Amino acid sequence: MNSFQRPGFRQADIAATTANFMSRVYFWMMAGLALSGLVAYALASEPQQVINLVNNKLLFFGIIILQFGAVIVLSTLMNRMSLMLTTSLYLAYAILSGVTASIIFLVYSASSISQAFFLTAFSFLGLSMFGYLTKRDLGPVGTFCMMGLFGLIGIMFISFFVTSMQTGTFSMVVNVCAIIIFAGLTAYDTQKIKNSINGLVSAEDAKKAAISGALMLYLDFINLFFSILRLTGDRR
Repeated sequence: MNSFQRPGFRQADIAATTANFMSRVYFWMMAGLALSGLVAYALASEPQQVINLVNNKLLFFGIIILQFGAVIVLSTLMNRMSLMLTTSLYLAYAILSGVTASIIFLVYSASSISQAFFLTAFSFLGLSMFGYLTKRDLGPVGTFCMMGLFGLIGIMFISFFVTSMQTGTFSMVVNVCAIIIFAGLTAYDTQKIKNSINGLVSAEDAKKAAISGALMLYLDFINLFFSILRLTGDRR
């Protein structure tokens, strides 16, 4: 029996506890985004550093592999890790993401990046608010979007070997599909994170769950941002 099923636990208390938990999730998500943004901007202020990073294939792909590794560990082993290790790994992931994201400053104009960021922020706010407030079960939406995401990854993989698919039209279709998919996942993940508090039994579990939820929303936000930027951004 979790804490929300105890006799006498008022609905108002449940709402307050849920709001407190979600505010912690959003805090860590924004902290991660801010850290990534600062790292990316700092590196991009010295363009030669970014060029050196891209040219060093071993280092560049090593960082990408570390990013994937951090996500996998946080997603599968969080319950076995301490709160400090969970927090440190999340912040390390945000730093690594900032390093790889610095490349966009060489590819796109600053105004395009700013426009895409604010468009993503407003879209994310509305989608996440919908996921938080709606009483409708968004499970089918999440399932559909995950299937779409795997399908999109498969198509993109095939395009590496089929040169006829590497066109501007194909890229536009992929980015539009990605925007739709991550928009749906943003709403679904918000509802999923909100409901996850019902299974928490300790304060430390709640704090680690908040970081796990922040990572999910961070990934939704950053992928939505990159998709919008690729679709609307002006290349240098």
